[in-house]
This record gives sequence, structure tokens and C-alpha cells, in this order.
Amino acid sequence: MSNNSKPWHRRPRTALAACAVASLVAGLTACGGGDGDEQSSLGKDDTLTITTFSEFGYDKQIEKWNADPDRPFKIKQTKIAEWDTWKESMTKALQAGTELPDVIAVEGDAMAALVAEGANEQFADISDPELDDRWVEYAYKAGQTTDGKQIGYPTDIGPEAMCYRADLFEKAGLPSDPAGAAALFKDWDTYYKTGEQFTKKLPKTKWYDASGSVAQAMLNQVEFPFQTEDQKVDVENDELKAVYDTVTKYSPTLSTRVVQWGEDWQANFTNDGFATMPCPGWMFANIKSSAPDVKGWRIADAFPGGGGNWGGSFLAVPASGEHTKEAQEVANYLTNAESQVSASKEAGNFPGNLEAQKTLQAENAEDPYFGNAKTTEILTNRAAAVTPGVPFKGDKYSDVLGLFQTAIQRVDEGEDPEKSWTTFVGAVDNL
Repeated sequence: MSNNSKPWHRRPRTALAACAVASLVAGLTACGGGDGDEQSSLGKDDTLTITTFSEFGYDKQIEKWNADPDRPFKIKQTKIAEWDTWKESMTKALQAGTELPDVIAVEGDAMAALVAEGANEQFADISDPELDDRWVEYAYKAGQTTDGKQIGYPTDIGPEAMCYRADLFEKAGLPSDPAGAAALFKDWDTYYKTGEQFTKKLPKTKWYDASGSVAQAMLNQVEFPFQTEDQKVDVENDELKAVYDTVTKYSPTLSTRVVQWGEDWQANFTNDGFATMPCPGWMFANIKSSAPDVKGWRIADAFPGGGGNWGGSFLAVPASGEHTKEAQEVANYLTNAESQVSASKEAGNFPGNLEAQKTLQAENAEDPYFGNAKTTEILTNRAAAVTPGVPFKGDKYSDVLGLFQTAIQRVDEGEDPEKSWTTFVGAVDNL
């Protein structure tokens, strides 16, 4: 992708997207599925369709499939720029009972709603015992129903490191090499205290890119942020309130107070608007495309409080499709080790496929943009620091997350934190 093109990205949840999750589940439970016994086979002149969002890096592998004369059919991919846009289209199709692509990409936070009882009946069971050890376990299980039905194959995962501007760190008198900077990211208290020091030295530059970004990073370490293990909604818990209070406390001094992915957020990459940001692997490409001429970006092999995973997606097969067996074959192909290595190199996504991870680790490539950082080695270490199953993502996770981010945004815009919290709790009660 050229640097002057619109950057592809994995967007965080928004209030609009959260509402779409509820609509999606309603649509899933309202529409009838297809009959697997009515499968029709595809021939060499036929095409199986797949729709993805953002950039999955599948172009080369699909071209390879289509060029192979031994393949029984062709694959046609449609790319939607953003998940929110694709979610809306998918929801409308499900509610109307109209045709969906044979294979669809699903954003990771939305999977919990799709595996819920009732909703999962609208997706084909693509279980395959031979693939049980293919993926990182927590990603693989996130695509499973409670009775063991597999409705999603993991694509990438999002282990988080910290990205920072080494040139700005130098100006502020902070350690600028990755090893030295890592000590500043050992825990959240140190991170925020360092931010206060930084902004006193460089008052025109904020410490981090957006309140919502840091809130998401902290949430990724809370075991039960929005729901208990039995799916009961519980947002008035101490851990969630602590995240909210911390983020809103530092909003006036350390945050840009802009909405992540917006135009102002984008501009801050090139005007020294901020110095640090939580950085899952898929964020690397965003930084490069947003700030192609900025020389100071570096990656620290560290994350406050240990580890966290932000992002990841799945490939699923709608049960209403006429070619679910062939669709499963395509989903299998695009998530195998070869395809995931290719996808990682094309889009920067860190694969959930374990064999693909090992291949990339053996290559141990350096990224000159980030000061020759060994990105796979860093992300491998960050993935090992992730606590499996944290945070717990119940069937309302995406809905509540959107409302939570909106509450923080209101504080960024000047609303009293306690008033915004009360509004948030009320909105959750009305879900």
C-alpha cells in the first residue's frame, strides 16, 4: 500500500458499532439458515466469494489459488475499508434474509455475540479435529460455542507492545533506546508519572494519542470488565471504575483528547502531537502510513502491567450459503501457515497460527522504519505475556465497550467525569 493512500486499520469499537452488534444478534436469530444437504458443487469456471474488512493481506494467496489449475474453483475477494461499514451491511443482509458471501471476516470483539446461543445457528460448524492445534488456544476457543461448535477460524491476534517517538524522548531527557524506554512502560503508575514529566518538558506535545486508546489497553488487562462469567452484566465493579477514573483523571494533561482514527488523530502523527501509543502488531502499518517521513518511531518490547491483546479477527461461513463445504476449504487455506506468513508480510498482522509464528521467528526480520526493530520477536514476547481469557468477552462485550468509550469521549469534550459515568451506567441498564 502506498504511503499516500488511505491507511487500512483495525478500528476500535464505537457507539454505532456497539448498536450494530445488538442488531446483528437480532438478525441472526430471526433469519433461517440454509440446508447443508442441498450443497451444489463448484466447477473450475465458478467463483466462491469472501468479504473482508480493513486489510487482511490475502491478495497474493488468493492469486496463487486462482492460478493453480488443480483448484476446483476460483476465489473472489471483496474488501470493505472499515469493520463498522461491513458490520452494517452484514446486519442488513441477515435481517433481510438476503444472500451473504460464502466466507465472511468477523472482528474479534464481535465473535462473543455470534457464538451465543441462537446466534451461532446461523453459521456453519467448521470444526476439524486436524486443526485443533493450529492456532493460539485462546483465539481458537473464542470462535467456539459452549457445546464445541467451531464457527470461526482465527486469522491474526493483537499482542500489544508500546510505540514511542525516540526523538521526542531525547528532547524531554528520557531514555530513547528501546531497552531504556521499556523501563518507563513497566506498569501503569510509571507510565502516567513519566507522562507528567514529559509534558512539563514538552508542553506542546501530549503523552499519548487518545484517551480511548489507553482505556482500551487498560481494559485488556481486566478479567471481567463488563460481565461476570455467567454473562451477567456488571459494570459497577471496582476494576472497571478504576480504569475509568484513571483515564479521565489524566485526560486534561496527558491525552490529545481527540477521537482515535479521526482526522485530528491522524494529523497528530506528523505535527508532534503525541509521544506514545499502545501498539498491537496491526498498528505498525498505521503508523508507517500516517507518518511516512517521521524518523523517530520506535517499539519497546514492554507493556504496562505485563501483557494485553487488542484485536484479532476470524473467518466464518454463513450456514445459509449453498457451498459451505467449499467455503470451509477456503477458510482453512487462508488461515494455514503459508497463507498467514504471507498475510503478515503484506499487512503487518501478527498471525494466530502457531506454525506461522515459528516461521516468522526463524526469519527474525528487522524493520528499518522502527530503527531495525525485530518486530516478530517483540510480538512473540508480547503474545507470551498475554493472560489467556482476559478480558472475559461476554455476549454484550462489544455493546458495553462502545458505551464505555463514548463515556470517556464525553469527558474529553469537557463533561464532568461522574456525570458521564452515571450516563454510562444508565445506558448499559437500557441495553
